[in-house]
Amino acid sequence: MSFFDLILGKPLATSAEHDEHISVAAGIPIFGLDGLTSAAYGPEQAMYLLIPLGMAGVQQHLLPIFAAILCLLVVLYFSYRQTIEAYPNGGGSFTVATENLGNGAGLLAASALMIDYILTAAVGISAGVTALVSAWPSLHPHQLLLCLLVLAIIVIINLRGMKESAFVFMVPTFLFVGTLGTTVLVGVVHALLAGGHPVPVTPPPPPSPIMETLTFWLLLKAFASGCAAMTGVEAVSNGVPAFKEPRSKKANAALTIIIAMLIVLLAGLSYVAKAYGVTAMDPDTAGHAYQSVLSIQVAAVFGRGWFYFLTMGSVLAALSFSANTAFADFPRMARSIAMKDYLPHVFLLRGRRLLFSHGIYALTGFTALLLIIFDGVTDKLIPLYAIGAFLAFTLSQAGMVRHWLHNRDQKGWRTKLFLNGLGATATGVTLLVVLVAKFTAGAWITALLVPMIILLMLAVKRHYRRVKLETADPTPLRLTGLEPPIVVIPMARWDKIGEKALRFGMLMGDMVKVVHIHDEEGDTITAVWDKMVLAPILEANRVEPELVTVQSTYRTIISPLMDYILKLEDENPGRKVAVLLPELVVRHWWENFLHNQRVQILKLLLLLKGNQRIVVVNIPWYL
Repeated sequence: MSFFDLILGKPLATSAEHDEHISVAAGIPIFGLDGLTSAAYGPEQAMYLLIPLGMAGVQQHLLPIFAAILCLLVVLYFSYRQTIEAYPNGGGSFTVATENLGNGAGLLAASALMIDYILTAAVGISAGVTALVSAWPSLHPHQLLLCLLVLAIIVIINLRGMKESAFVFMVPTFLFVGTLGTTVLVGVVHALLAGGHPVPVTPPPPPSPIMETLTFWLLLKAFASGCAAMTGVEAVSNGVPAFKEPRSKKANAALTIIIAMLIVLLAGLSYVAKAYGVTAMDPDTAGHAYQSVLSIQVAAVFGRGWFYFLTMGSVLAALSFSANTAFADFPRMARSIAMKDYLPHVFLLRGRRLLFSHGIYALTGFTALLLIIFDGVTDKLIPLYAIGAFLAFTLSQAGMVRHWLHNRDQKGWRTKLFLNGLGATATGVTLLVVLVAKFTAGAWITALLVPMIILLMLAVKRHYRRVKLETADPTPLRLTGLEPPIVVIPMARWDKIGEKALRFGMLMGDMVKVVHIHDEEGDTITAVWDKMVLAPILEANRVEPELVTVQSTYRTIISPLMDYILKLEDENPGRKVAVLLPELVVRHWWENFLHNQRVQILKLLLLLKGNQRIVVVNIPWYL
C-alpha cells in the first residue's frame, strides 16, 4: 500500500459514487455541525457587545435578543424546506438566484457564499482552539499553530471521502450536543429549583462595571453579532445530492433535526447565562485569564471536574470540525459555478475519492491565509462573518419567490410563496442591520471583497468565452498546406537522449536542425558529429540534418535558443516549426533537484512567446 493510499484511502471507482451517498444520521455532522456549533459562540458574540452594560446587559436584554434571533431562525427553516423540495439536485443560493433572478444575482450569491464558507472554516477552527486555550491557558501563545494543525487534520479527513468523514465527525457532533444539552438541562433545573437564582459551583468572573447607557443602536449591534448563530443553515440545501434517495425527504429530515437541536441549545444556553449571572470577558483586557462564555457556564453548572473537561473537549472537537461543513459544501458550490464558466474548470474534476478535490485545496489555502492574517483569534474574524451568509439567504429566498410566481400550477404555491417571501424580507432586513452594525468593525472588508470576486469571475467567464470563439471551427478538415515542419532539436552533447530525439526528428521531415549552444567552455558535439551522426546517415543515403552552432557570449543557454527559434519561424512564413525537447525522466521526484530544468523553462517560454506555427514536442528518456 502506498503512502497516499494509507493517508487518503484507496482510489474509488466512478461506479462507487452511489455507495458514497449518506443517510440522515450522517448528514447531521456533515452539513449541520457548523450550524450546531454556532451555539458555542453565537451567544458570546451578542454578550460581548453587552459588556459595557455590566450585569444588567445579560439580565435584561440577552433573552429578548435571542428570542428575535430564534424567530428568524424558524422563518429560515421553513423557507429552506421549500428550497430543498423545489431543487432536489442542490438548491444553493447560486443555483436558485441564477435560474430565477439572472446571472448578476447568481454571481452576487456565489461571491457571498465563497466568502462565507472560507470564514466558516476559519471561525470554526479558531473558536475550537479558543475553547481549548480557555481550559488550558498555557496554550494561549500557540493558538495560531494549533489552528493550522487542526486545519491539516480536517483536510486529511475530508480527502478520504464524504462517507468516512461523516463517520469520523459523528462522534464529536453527538458528544457536543449531548454535553451541552446536559449542561442546559441541569442548569435550567437548578435555576427553577432555586427560584431563578442558582448558586454557581464555580463562581463566574465578576462583570465589568457599567461604562455605557443602553441605546437602541447597541441592541441592534448585539443582535447583529448574535446572528452568527444562524450561519450554516443553508448547508443542507447545497448538499441535497449527497443524500440517499429520496434526497429531498432525507435532506429535510436532517435540516429539521439540526434546527431543532440548535433552537434548544441557543435558548437553553441564553437562559443559563442569565440565571447564573454569566457575562462575556474582553480578550484584550483579560489576557491569559480569558475564558469563553461557554467555559464559564459549564464551570458554573458543574464546576471544573471531569464533566467540565469532557464538555470543553467535545466543544473543541466539534467547533474545530465544524469547518467540515464548508469543506463539504464549498467544492460542490465551486463546481456549480465552474459549470457556468465563472471559475476555472479544474473545479469540475473529481479526485481519487470521488470528491471535487481542487475545491478542497482552494478552501484550505484561503482558510490558512485568513487564520494567519488574524492570528487565529475568533473575535477578529467574527465581524467579517454573517454578511455573506445573510446576503446568500436573501438572494436564495427572493429567487424562490420568483420560482413560485412562475410555477403557480403547483399545489400549495401560495403558502410556499408566503414562506419564502417572509424569509426574504426577514433576512434582507437583518442583512442591512448586520452590515451597518458591523461595517466599521470589519464588515467593510466583506463588502469590498464581494464586488472584487464578481469581477474576477466575470474575467474568467470572458476568458472561456474567448477560448470557445477562437477554437470553434465548424469547417471540414483542411488538407492544404500540409508540408513537413522544420524540425529544431536543442542538443548539448551526443548521447542516447540526443540520439532518440534525432531519430524521431528525422521521421517528421527532411529539414532537421540540431542546435548546439557554444560557449567558452568548449564544444562537446562538433568533434563527434561527422563520425557518430553524418557517417551512418550518408551510408544509409538519408538527408543530412544540419548542425547549427550558436555562440553564447555570456554562457546562457535559454536566451540564444529562443532567439534562434523565433528568428527561424520569422524567416519561414507559412511553415511550421517543430521544437523537439529531449528530456530526462527520473524515477524519484527528489532526483529532479539533481538535474537542471532548462527544458521546462524553454518549454514555458516557447508556449508564452510562440504562436500557432511553433509546435513543442517532448522526447522523454526514462532513466
